[in-house]
Amino acid sequence: MTVRVMLISPALNAALREARFDGDVPLDAAGVRRARAAAPGVPDAGLRLHGPSGRCAGTAGALGLRTVSEPAVRGWDMGRWSGRRLDEVSAAEPAAVSAWLTDPSAAPHGGESLLELCSRAGRWLDSLGSGEDREGVNASEVREGAEGREGREERRVLAVVEPSVVRAAIVSALALPPESFWRLDVAPLTVTGLTGRSGRWNLRCGRPLSPAPAD
Repeated sequence: MTVRVMLISPALNAALREARFDGDVPLDAAGVRRARAAAPGVPDAGLRLHGPSGRCAGTAGALGLRTVSEPAVRGWDMGRWSGRRLDEVSAAEPAAVSAWLTDPSAAPHGGESLLELCSRAGRWLDSLGSGEDREGVNASEVREGAEGREGREERRVLAVVEPSVVRAAIVSALALPPESFWRLDVAPLTVTGLTGRSGRWNLRCGRPLSPAPAD
């Protein structure tokens, strides 16, 4: 069976505007407004998930989605750097930041390495493509009327996940070099699609959920 995975990046929050390693900061008022405005552009899916961060949960709620938290698509674990500004960490630990940016196996912050993040995202994708049930969650809880509209030959999965998870999923799905992660940009409130099955995925690059607001 073909699987269509639609990854929605969450709205901006204060941590992203300040270039912080996100320490699970929720959406601010501006982010909520933008997510609500984007709600009409959300595609249908039979299985709807969100990453466990406050930003992903808040975006899913503002989009009007009924979703279940999925630990497998949690954001990148930045260990002791979580919540700190990038320029602050770069000034205090330049060698550590350099290693983090250049060595995919490095985790100087004590959290996940880039290789570990990409591997986790890839395992989650392949579990969907192979039809495995997600651990710890009854998938029937989040299957709604959209499932009845799905063709039998395609399973549609929608997940609101952090940009780092979108990038890691692309790297894993397309078997790209891990360093490619740093060359991928994921804008807020965009949809990135991956279609296929375990071990064979095609990419549909991100599109906005709604037109950009006028300045």
